[in-house]
Amino acid sequence: MDKNVIAIGYAIAAAAFYALNVPCSKMLLAHISSVFMAGLLYIGAGLGIGILYLFHVRRESQSERLCKKDFPYTLGMVLLDIVAPILLMFGVKYGTSSNASLLGNFEIVATTLIALFIFREKVSTRLWIAILFITTSSFFLSFENTDSFNFSVGSIFVLGATICWGLENNCTRKISDKSTYQIVTIKGLCSGIGSIVVSLVTSEMNFAVKYIPLALLLGFVAYGLSIFTYIRAQKYLGAAKTSAFYAFAPFIGVLFSVVLLNEKITLQYVVAFLVMIAGTIFVVYDTLVRSHSHMHQHIFTHTHGGITHTHVVTHSHLHNHVFSDAKHGHSHDIKDLEKISTH
Repeated sequence: MDKNVIAIGYAIAAAAFYALNVPCSKMLLAHISSVFMAGLLYIGAGLGIGILYLFHVRRESQSERLCKKDFPYTLGMVLLDIVAPILLMFGVKYGTSSNASLLGNFEIVATTLIALFIFREKVSTRLWIAILFITTSSFFLSFENTDSFNFSVGSIFVLGATICWGLENNCTRKISDKSTYQIVTIKGLCSGIGSIVVSLVTSEMNFAVKYIPLALLLGFVAYGLSIFTYIRAQKYLGAAKTSAFYAFAPFIGVLFSVVLLNEKITLQYVVAFLVMIAGTIFVVYDTLVRSHSHMHQHIFTHTHGGITHTHVVTHSHLHNHVFSDAKHGHSHDIKDLEKISTH
């Protein structure tokens, strides 16, 4: 199976796992304070994936593990993962679950802009159009009502979280070719402990003991499994494209919010949702335009001086495959990646 197809599957799985976070956190926040809750979610992720890592570590080579040159990106990943979930928990606490779910799509915009301007990742025109739709929808959802045009406190916290995660996504992308188990374990435990320390310093330690196991379990599924599959997708799709497919998370999150929390859907919400769908359509279309290379060998035989020579030239054609109206088209960008000549 094509690696990109598998990667897309990972990205959608990551979205589905994370979609449980907002509505379930909304229920648990009635019994656990925001900052402490953020810490528990990440610790649950680190513990869960860490246990799975124990069964996998022997099959890993040394080259797969994080090394000294990966430290700056690993540190950035951890610090940003301490700040982002804390902001999100405040956003969920002071806003609505469904609003936070869709507003979370602004992470796509933040990730793509950071990938482009800081990490120099290529962004297509179609993805820019998708970003425009998603940005419009995100800011539209940020207003408490269309008459006053006042930003809600909850929305500002959620937007802050998405920007932090946008930068964190790009840091993680730089080490995504290393052990996914190791990355998620470090990310979960370090970020979780950091959040717990913050909760101690700020006296945000209110919780009911019986709900801690539920928070840890939610962390393993919504953070641990989601981060794990997200990083696997990044290996082949890159930060911007993986984040774009992650747009499915808010759509699924909305469904959970309606079913689990009985939240009502307003007209403003429906309009923003439709704009989000329009943006997602452009993302999906952009993904259907695949660039890949075909290797060709050309054999040339000639004789001079009574000696026959055979030359084998291997080169690659880079094709953009566009699937539209049942037609299969090519645009060619020929690059000689390798030339081998034998006598």
